[in-house]
Amino acid sequence: MAIFGKNLTVHVRYDGKSYDLPFADLDVTERASDDDVREALARHFDVSPKTFRSFVVERHRTGNVTVRPEAVFG
Repeated sequence: MAIFGKNLTVHVRYDGKSYDLPFADLDVTERASDDDVREALARHFDVSPKTFRSFVVERHRTGNVTVRPEAVFG
């Protein structure tokens, strides 16, 4: 069981929509690795973990996290 000391949020851009999900809803803490966050999102959206493999995980000073598709330029 994860311990949650703050009201931290994972902001995720997935399937053309934006979601703000509390860490507690994903059963992760601020110490979760990037891969753990991606796996938690896959469980939440009931998709294969491969779905989020290429997504970028950005950590903010506030403790919140943004997960988004990799940007492609050119």
